[in-house]
Amino acid sequence: MQFFSDNCAPVHPAVLAAMAAANATDAAYDGDALSRALDARFSALFEREVAVLWTATGTSANALALALLCPPYGGILAHEEAHIIADECGAVELQTGGARLIPCTGEGARLTPKGIAERLARIGRSVHQTQPHAVSLSNLTEYGLAYAPDELAAIGALCRASGLALHVDGARFANAVAAHGCTPADLSWRAGVDVLSFGFTKNGAMNAEALVLFEPARAEEARRRRKRAGHLLSKGRFLAAQLHAMLADDLWLANARAANAAAAIVAKAAGARLLHPVEGNEIFLRLTPAEAATLRAQGFGFHDMAPGTARLVTSWHHQAADVAPLAAALAAL
Repeated sequence: MQFFSDNCAPVHPAVLAAMAAANATDAAYDGDALSRALDARFSALFEREVAVLWTATGTSANALALALLCPPYGGILAHEEAHIIADECGAVELQTGGARLIPCTGEGARLTPKGIAERLARIGRSVHQTQPHAVSLSNLTEYGLAYAPDELAAIGALCRASGLALHVDGARFANAVAAHGCTPADLSWRAGVDVLSFGFTKNGAMNAEALVLFEPARAEEARRRRKRAGHLLSKGRFLAAQLHAMLADDLWLANARAANAAAAIVAKAAGARLLHPVEGNEIFLRLTPAEAATLRAQGFGFHDMAPGTARLVTSWHHQAADVAPLAAALAAL
């Protein structure tokens, strides 16, 4: 009955089992066998050599990623409602040493090549304006929309032509991959992405995210920045164990597919109340205060957005039977 956030979901049993198995003597920090094996494990997943660092939060992954891509005097283009602008308390500015976040617009919190190009044109090349060094986008977007491989590739091509690096906040990257039935490579480096914050916590892990570097040469600087930022956990094997468990037998993808399927059931019941197409596991609805109160009185938890709107999020553990009561309640409003 809890649809407030996929952060509220339980930890997958396979992840808990992997953490229990990791509770043995090993090297500290990221020198343990599990952490050292991450590069090879993720390289196989992405079909090319990558370097991977674990972090405990998505905010740290995003901030450290962008610190690699943008100097303190530079700028980062992102949607005005992007998580790094609206919900991370200046973490990017802190870790970059002062880089400026430059807001862009776009329907559904989605960036487009046209919108990025127009924003770049307004900035110009004057010494008086902060010069962009990177673009950061969220996939899924903050309104649950999933960039398709060709859409992302068009942005990647513009970034290359403009001399900009491309970062993806992939807190729900798994849901985007599941939505399009493509490969992780298609939604990352093949589309021109330089660094990916690959989220696992929302998708069944306890507290583990993967910072995926498609240029492994960046890894040494990334590790130093992670330590300086206070994010090098002394028992990192427990984070590494979670990532390995999520990759085993494509659990990350099965979990995302389950969450997306549950959201589709809710979306069908919501009908004309939908504010945005449901392409992942987030549902944005029009709800009057009275209707919201009616749903809460029946035990449903969800997040209030702007007046008269709400967000509901399905999770990896939601099956059809779990969301059927919510669907019925929405249809009955």
